[in-house]
Amino acid sequence: MKIALLGYGKMGHVIERIALERGHEIVLKKDESNTYEGLETADVAIDFSVPTAAVSNISNCFNTNIPVVSGTTGWLEHYDEMVALCNEKKGGFISSSNFSLGVNIFFELNEQLAKMMAKFDSYKVEMEEIHHTQKLDAPSGTAISLAKGVIENSNYSNWTMDEAKPNQIHIEAKRIGTVPGTHTVTYNSGIDSIEIKHTAHNREGFALGAVIAAEWLAGKQGIYTMKDVLEF
Repeated sequence: MKIALLGYGKMGHVIERIALERGHEIVLKKDESNTYEGLETADVAIDFSVPTAAVSNISNCFNTNIPVVSGTTGWLEHYDEMVALCNEKKGGFISSSNFSLGVNIFFELNEQLAKMMAKFDSYKVEMEEIHHTQKLDAPSGTAISLAKGVIENSNYSNWTMDEAKPNQIHIEAKRIGTVPGTHTVTYNSGIDSIEIKHTAHNREGFALGAVIAAEWLAGKQGIYTMKDVLEF
């Protein structure tokens, strides 16, 4: 399979190595210093760029009839626009805040726990995410996905990084050293606390999941999620 890498930072380098190990070919390594030349030869594109480049990258893929897997976060105010363009061009699209297999299992656990806890008003949910100091957006896309998972399965209506109202989920975002990503969901009451936590040890899981998603998406049309890829 021929892959275009849109974004060639630390994650891009790990994705490249894993893709090559799995027998794929890299036909484009796009960063701020070069063009999209070679994109048209790809079977699929993987976008791990920056928020300001994501919309351009994804749009170019749809306009070139290349399905795209995007792991870039911080641009989702334009998500509906990209979905509309994908449908217009009959493209293929997977956007996820986190492609790690472990994190997607964590997403499922989070939703199930939220359903269980919804009937117990004595517990208040809060979240914490910790990432490396070079991460540009806060809170992380993964934390936002976790919050949405709770909101969709409970009486909470929104999340905030400020002091939370009764119907809001407080998210605390920390930027420390080179931490790849740690996410904690805690339900606190006056009696006890219930906590689930995912800790990434490196970028390997994110990169492998993105390549697996790209393998799955190649040749397909439509809007998909990691639930489709992993058959959850």
